[in-house]
Amino acid sequence: MLRLNRPDKANSLSTELIVTLCGHLDAAQRDPEIGAVVLTGSERIFSAGADISGMVERGVDWYRDPERLGRWQSIQQFSKPLIAAVNGPAIGGGCELAMLCDMIIAGENARFGQGEINIGVIPGDGGTQRLPRTVGKSLAMYLVLTGDLIPAHRACEAGLVLEVVPVDQTLGRAIEIAARITRHAPISVQRAKRSVLAAFELPLEEGLAFEQQQVIELFKTHDRLEGMQAFLEKRAPKYRGS
Repeated sequence: MLRLNRPDKANSLSTELIVTLCGHLDAAQRDPEIGAVVLTGSERIFSAGADISGMVERGVDWYRDPERLGRWQSIQQFSKPLIAAVNGPAIGGGCELAMLCDMIIAGENARFGQGEINIGVIPGDGGTQRLPRTVGKSLAMYLVLTGDLIPAHRACEAGLVLEVVPVDQTLGRAIEIAARITRHAPISVQRAKRSVLAAFELPLEEGLAFEQQQVIELFKTHDRLEGMQAFLEKRAPKYRGS
């Protein structure tokens, strides 16, 4: 479990925080004992978004800093399941970070939105592209153009959030789902994640071909054979990640 921890700055996403987050994700990527990661903030707030003081001090150079942009790309390319446990506001970059996760579990006090229009800019780390793909054109336009926030239940109805739970159960529910995922063959889980994400990037025929190739590759693995043999023998499989 990883926790955003800048309480004095409402967990705003400074370059330093994003670099630190990516360092932990890189370590989790290399650790064969870690099958999934849960990302959370506090019970009061997930993240208020980008570090506005950095924008004011450095201008556009803050935004287009190759290290900053590269770290966001690194989060996007994290191959293991990444689950967001969101309590309180997830605004601007905070909402964009939550959308980079594969699932969002929201507490009843969670709120989501893109507030960049309120400070004279627009979402720049995926908000204008991922929101329409997730919630549809009209709601995405509303969020981006007004800067308003929607509550957790509205976000769930729109497909942005998987489940809404009491605040004190948000993290536990995310960890429960992560634990369930990690019982499966890790190579299969990662290829399944990759295949679902491909649906947002590829035309249908190319996506189907991509999916088929993943299945073909999985038939070469020990864990595929172990999983099928365990099913036939009515026992728990013993996966080894190969």
